[in-house]
Amino acid sequence: MSAARIDKDIASKAMGKPHDGMAQLADSYRALLGYLPPRVESRLLVTGALDPKLVRLQEEIRAHAMNPPCFDTKTAQLMIFGMLVVELSDAAMIHGIAARRAGATWEEMQAVVSMAYIFRGVSAANRGAEILARIAEREAQSASE
Repeated sequence: MSAARIDKDIASKAMGKPHDGMAQLADSYRALLGYLPPRVESRLLVTGALDPKLVRLQEEIRAHAMNPPCFDTKTAQLMIFGMLVVELSDAAMIHGIAARRAGATWEEMQAVVSMAYIFRGVSAANRGAEILARIAEREAQSASE
């Protein structure tokens, strides 16, 4: 479910170094998730070198839409997780991790998967259960390090 990391040196040689501010954007993902997802890293490296203004605009819109003042982080991440489970998107894993880091319980996570099942069927139930198990594995691995 996770994309492979690109070779930063090859990307930088081909497209140039990312402009200022990309490292801070990467840090915002690390704060939310505990890591930088490979596809996000690719966008920050590639588009951050070729069109840094676009990256800043994308991130401004993302931050505005994903962090509305009417929802706490946990609620927003649970909703996004559910939307992505319904879509069977690999990104559901990322937002599931964010929801857990924001305090979501396993019961809440399963409730979201169960809601996704109503609208997407067994595929969402299967994918959701797999994601929850993978998140539990990640958490167990982190706890043992």
